[in-house]
Amino acid sequence: MSEASDELMVEAAHLQRRNQVAEAMAAYGAIVARWPGLADAWYNLGVLQRQVLRFDDALVSYQRALAAGVSRPEEVHLNRSVIFSDFLRNRAAAAAELKQALTLNPGYTPALLNLANLYEDIGKRPEASALYARILAIEPHACEALARFANLQPGTGVDAALVQRLREAVAAASSMSDRASLGFALGRLLDARGEYGDAFAAYTAANRASSASAGTRIVPYERARQERFIDLMISSGTPSACANRTDVPPRPVFIVGMFRSGSTLTEQLLAGIPGMAAGGEIDFLPRLINTELMPFFESLAALTPARLDSAAARYHAELMRVSTAAAWVTDKRLDNFLYIGLIKRLFPDARIVHTTRDPLDNCLSIFFLHLEQQMSYALDIRDIGHYYREYRRLMAHWKREFTGDIFDFDYDALVKEPQQQMKGLCGFLELPWSGQVPQVAARSTAIRTASVWQVREPLYTSSSGRARHYAQELESLRHELGDLA
Repeated sequence: MSEASDELMVEAAHLQRRNQVAEAMAAYGAIVARWPGLADAWYNLGVLQRQVLRFDDALVSYQRALAAGVSRPEEVHLNRSVIFSDFLRNRAAAAAELKQALTLNPGYTPALLNLANLYEDIGKRPEASALYARILAIEPHACEALARFANLQPGTGVDAALVQRLREAVAAASSMSDRASLGFALGRLLDARGEYGDAFAAYTAANRASSASAGTRIVPYERARQERFIDLMISSGTPSACANRTDVPPRPVFIVGMFRSGSTLTEQLLAGIPGMAAGGEIDFLPRLINTELMPFFESLAALTPARLDSAAARYHAELMRVSTAAAWVTDKRLDNFLYIGLIKRLFPDARIVHTTRDPLDNCLSIFFLHLEQQMSYALDIRDIGHYYREYRRLMAHWKREFTGDIFDFDYDALVKEPQQQMKGLCGFLELPWSGQVPQVAARSTAIRTASVWQVREPLYTSSSGRARHYAQELESLRHELGDLA
């Protein structure tokens, strides 16, 4: 590097630290145009391009960094793998990048961890378990690897030694984040062993650790604020202006509801029907709202058909990323239940599948799930009950507003009478019904959800009525749910 390039790199890095993304990208672009052999400039440009969702450009920049001899090339392959898996839905390419990273550095645990996660997504339990064990052989106190290894173990015949190892790891964990991951894994194993009191205590401690690990980065759940938000949703009405787009395949099927309400199973069953493709959790609507529609209620009222057409076209491009051949693509972003009014303005003919489940079982399962801390209601069993009541209040409003376009699909009824329930769902969506319930486990579909292993099993009823094991611990939840319990 020359003195001139050094100065420009310092200036570009300064812009990057100040989060002046466009200016930093321009600066690095000017550097690589003049000095195309500067690997670090290519790498930093790739980081910024990924940040602004220019994934194809980022892949090129990362590749140029590799060609220029960047230090720690395994890290570059790791970054490329994340783009392929998380954004471009190309898991084969993601796996190839991770394997290349491990060829360069066989002990590179971030690549081992990501490859194990990828194997989990595509249902390769033995391969994932072996990789977590390999990480633990390199780093015996790797908390995330231990937690995920424990979560892979079947619910029958739980190893007492593994339970004890988790207990010791929780006690020894130096960070609240690690304590949370380990605590949720411990709770799962104790629940599987029928040690319900200890399981609930482990989950309670794990949620507290999760909250503590986030610190001031999260907004605590405020009941009054949530009630005001739902009140505004209900009272603001649905403006008449709608998108003018004609229906062009693939068309969206929105799956909404609470977490742990059977939504993943619903999506995978639908994906087994010809013409349907599973889109997973498409974050387009929350991203649109947070970047273009704030303040929300004022912006929603002012939306013109032209702006709605533009947003609908961009959303359709997201569906095309999933499949260009399918007639329908599911969007399983569950909290879209908040924005059904906006959905119906973007897609007036949209069909919405609302997954439901016994309220006590649903709320308990959320409490047992290690969710992002931004969903702060999920960290306290009583707040979950309150949030659930408000969700049901809003859904009752949407069903009055859009009668006939929202279909309640009940998990408990599904596992008892799968053929009858699937027939009803297909009828609602105007899909052909073959008379046979699709076999989720027979497909190699990637599934990125906490239900990754449950949904690959044959339909089972053991999750229905689970709350009966925790009757004493759920008294406060019953009180919150009131007549819904």
